[in-house]
Amino acid sequence: MNVVCVWPCVQANSASGLAVNDECKVKFRELKARRSFRFIVFRIDDKDMEIKVDRLGDPNQGYGDFTDSLPADECRYAIYDLDFTTVENCQKSKIFFFSWSPDTARTRSKMLYASSKDRFRRELDGIQCEIQATDPSEMSLDIVRSRTN
Repeated sequence: MNVVCVWPCVQANSASGLAVNDECKVKFRELKARRSFRFIVFRIDDKDMEIKVDRLGDPNQGYGDFTDSLPADECRYAIYDLDFTTVENCQKSKIFFFSWSPDTARTRSKMLYASSKDRFRRELDGIQCEIQATDPSEMSLDIVRSRTN
């Protein structure tokens, strides 16, 4: 049996039954290769049962803009491209994957995001660090910077 994908092509997530919209991978590759975005926020669309791009951050936006883009009471996945200077005074960047699951989110949503995370993360080749957070303090810029070592 031949399968033909029509844009947007999606692949089902065997763990949760979710699909990953191709736009997620396309935008991630643009962030990685061209630095077209500072961050990408992804959401699970309950209606279509797929992971989609929710928000894109301009390259000139900072970490505060990124954290402000995460809803206080809804789960999200996110990618952030952090620029930093090493102790040897070298300019570098690392791509972080965030799993945002606030305590105030619905239990069903937290379970769905948790069961889909590993497969979705594997779809995005090139992630260097991962942070799971249930509270903004767990993803402060100091904590993120400490993970660059």
